[in-house]
Order: sequence, then structure tokens, then C-alpha cells
Amino acid sequence: MKAPTRTLYTVVVLACVALGCSEPPSAPEEELRAWVARGIEGAENKERRKLMGMVATAYVDARGNERDDIDGLLRVYFLRQNNITLLPKIEEITIYDDTAGKIVMTVGMAGTNDGVLGFSADAYRFALELEKDANEWQLISARWGELGDELR
Repeated sequence: MKAPTRTLYTVVVLACVALGCSEPPSAPEEELRAWVARGIEGAENKERRKLMGMVATAYVDARGNERDDIDGLLRVYFLRQNNITLLPKIEEITIYDDTAGKIVMTVGMAGTNDGVLGFSADAYRFALELEKDANEWQLISARWGELGDELR
């Protein structure tokens, strides 16, 4: 490298270190971000079957829910809400051997309904555990709680 090019490179590297620049996301991380985006779109469009296709048949969580229980929760939520808007914020994605991952995220949830006020709004925090099976990421377990409460 010529001296000016090397100096520029050094300045860029030092600036990235000082500003907290990170490496570009890995392929599995990009896949998980796309998985979240598909899930958000499916929920906002009330596409329960699409969402359930993202949940492993062996799903089980700490609350004792299995896949059918999650299907029931979605069914009730979608029936109660006329319109759904979700505002996700991914806090952390952890990848294990490119075939398993964990996503921690906060989701603001707003919906219009036929209730007293005509709308509802909540914020939840989720910890999602996923496995990659046959090139598809599947939710195998989840913990969640209202923002500020313990995840369970």
C-alpha cells in the first residue's frame, strides 16, 4: 500500500473502533432478520397459517405451551383485533453453529378493535429460540412478558 492509502485505511479502522462499527451481519443473522420481518408481516396481515408455518411441530415453552396452544393464542388475538400494527426492535441475535439461534426483541403492539376505547396498545419483550431445519428457521421455544416484567 502507498503511504496515503495506508494512512486513510488506518484512519477508517480507528474511526470504526472508536465509533463501535461492527462487522457486516452474517448470513444466518440476515436470515433471522428476514424471518422476523416475515413474521411481522404475517401478524399484521393476520395470516395465522403463515405464522404457524414458522413454528416447529416440536415447539414447547416454559409456560407449558405447545404448538397448538400458540395457534390458539394467535386465533384469539386475531379475532379480537380489527387491525394490527407491530413495531419491532431487535435487541440481540445470537447464532450457534449456523443452525440454531436466539433473538431478543421488543415489540410495540397496537390494534383497533370494537372495545370501549376502540384500540389497544401494549409492549412486550420476547426471547425466541430457533433451529434451522431443512434450510428453514423454525421457532422451537419462546419466553415473553410485558415490557418491564420478567420473561417467562
